[in-house]
Amino acid sequence: MNAHYNSSSPQEADPHDTYGKTVFGFWLFLLNDFIFFGTLFATFVVLGKNPYWAKLPMRLFDIDFATAQSFLSLFSAFMAGLGSVAAHRKNRTATLGYFSAAFVFLACFMVLEYWDFKRLIDAGFSWQKTGLLSAFYTLLATHGLHVLFAMIWIPVLLVPVYKEGIQDTSLTRLACLKMFIQFLNIIWIFIYTIVYFMGSILYD
Repeated sequence: MNAHYNSSSPQEADPHDTYGKTVFGFWLFLLNDFIFFGTLFATFVVLGKNPYWAKLPMRLFDIDFATAQSFLSLFSAFMAGLGSVAAHRKNRTATLGYFSAAFVFLACFMVLEYWDFKRLIDAGFSWQKTGLLSAFYTLLATHGLHVLFAMIWIPVLLVPVYKEGIQDTSLTRLACLKMFIQFLNIIWIFIYTIVYFMGSILYD
């Protein structure tokens, strides 16, 4: 009877199954976030169809700042990818190092974004000036808040890895973090192309 009872008792959840379901669910979240960003891009493009911007005496969209930010965003996504690989190999030191590097690149990205905003505001181009600038600041600030969240998320996940090593839950959480940082890099590619590259042609 005891043997029969043990054989029919509920089994513990398979960690691989939990990993797959969690990652898939996070993909769905990122898809919804991508749609949200799509509405912000559409708003920017619609509000940008104004001949006023062709008469500006300064470079509204600084392609040099944006190019530097693009490299920083790319490097952060690359480091996060390497960190996730190291986590799956149970290499705690490499995991901590790669994700810490991703944090540094994201921090440098935010510093450049701050200086670009400061440049515009000091020149009199605040978010209240026109609809295009409102859309511009909303789009970039939303992306910036996502970057800030990733910067907070990194140490939150690395502290348990440093103290306890890499557990199954750590693998799942770090995989989601990697996906989130790479998602931010994809969004930035769209920002660089639509806002800065096309903006520097149309408005500068």
